[in-house]
Amino acid sequence: MDLGLRDKVAIITGSSRGLGKASAVALAREGARVVVNGRTQDSLQQAADEIRAEGGAVEAVTADVSTEEGCQELVSKAEQAFGQIDILVNNAGGGTPARLDSADQDWQSAMEWMFWPSLRLTRMVTPGMRQRRWGVVVMVSSIYGRELGGSTSYQVVKSAQLSLSKALAKELAPDNVRVLTVAPGSISFPGGGWWRRQQENPEAMRRFVEQDMPLGRFGRAEEVGDVVAFLCSERASLVTGACVPVDGCQGRSLI
Repeated sequence: MDLGLRDKVAIITGSSRGLGKASAVALAREGARVVVNGRTQDSLQQAADEIRAEGGAVEAVTADVSTEEGCQELVSKAEQAFGQIDILVNNAGGGTPARLDSADQDWQSAMEWMFWPSLRLTRMVTPGMRQRRWGVVVMVSSIYGRELGGSTSYQVVKSAQLSLSKALAKELAPDNVRVLTVAPGSISFPGGGWWRRQQENPEAMRRFVEQDMPLGRFGRAEEVGDVVAFLCSERASLVTGACVPVDGCQGRSLI
């Protein structure tokens, strides 16, 4: 199936590993020119080299997107490398987990790492998309944005991404710019949080999979990346404002 992504230009934040890297690989395999981003130059360059080894067109930009300056640097370097931006995948995550009795700065950390980059980068790239009447923005949220789960701050910020995506989808639809959300479940990849828990306490993780994962396994990053690529494509041209779970029926939400 031709997804119609050849020569489209995509920025993917947090793409030195995990879901972001898998999304970048999937888009590159469909002929998109990808801009990978992260804070650690060595791991980011390794991801770029892997994409390039498969024949993909890739630019690696080390920038801290938790700041407005970092967001602007990423967009500027992407435009210098490939010109216009057609696709934005907001995948950057991090921040300090926070709960009711946590300090304000811990809550602010979660917002700076997961919410503000999504808003700022979308604000920066959508004027060109609207002018060209084509563009896609994907927020990588979580099933724990759709329902209760994870730390309190994670729940709040991931829910905020869902709300932002829906509101922007309606705002940008008249200009044929689509905005949507992917909600992964528990995904295990080397170096990721679930992978670390598997190494530290394999028996607890076995019980977790047995109780919470109907397919009997953790998800793989590539399974999320492939869905992201499809949703960015012409084959998904009517999909906007939606939240698409990629969770193996782990989630319990009815919508």
